[in-house]
Amino acid sequence: MSETQEDYTKNIDVMRVMDRIPHRYPFLMIDKVREVIPFERAVGIKCVSMGEPHFQGHFPGKPVMPGVLIIESMAQTAGVMVVTSLGPESEGKLVYFMSVEEAKFRRPVEPGDYMEVHVTKKQNRGQVWKFKGEAYVDGKLCAEATFAAMIRDRP
Repeated sequence: MSETQEDYTKNIDVMRVMDRIPHRYPFLMIDKVREVIPFERAVGIKCVSMGEPHFQGHFPGKPVMPGVLIIESMAQTAGVMVVTSLGPESEGKLVYFMSVEEAKFRRPVEPGDYMEVHVTKKQNRGQVWKFKGEAYVDGKLCAEATFAAMIRDRP
């Protein structure tokens, strides 16, 4: 059974996320992608769980998701958007960070939170893509950043 374009861009579950990007546990920072508008934007979902290894040390007694991992969830959502935009032939390619700018952390993300990650393409030139990312919990902005990445073939 082949996927329709709508199937390919809506409710991308974790198995289909892993078809698109090479990240795996414990570094897979999104659980699904709710929606992709090719070449425009995407919404990723992260169900934050106490069982994640970074909570053992960040911070004992007051677990908080590290800001760099929130930005990584933005990058992974963007990676799924890029691969979905370019089509199945780009699945499994690597997306490398080139820069992170204007990162701001507004409120902590904690175990039990349902984090929505919104990424919007700002620019695309060849293999280089620039995005604006925002992370929300309960409709409140937790973090934001602008970042650039390059898509490359796997070695």
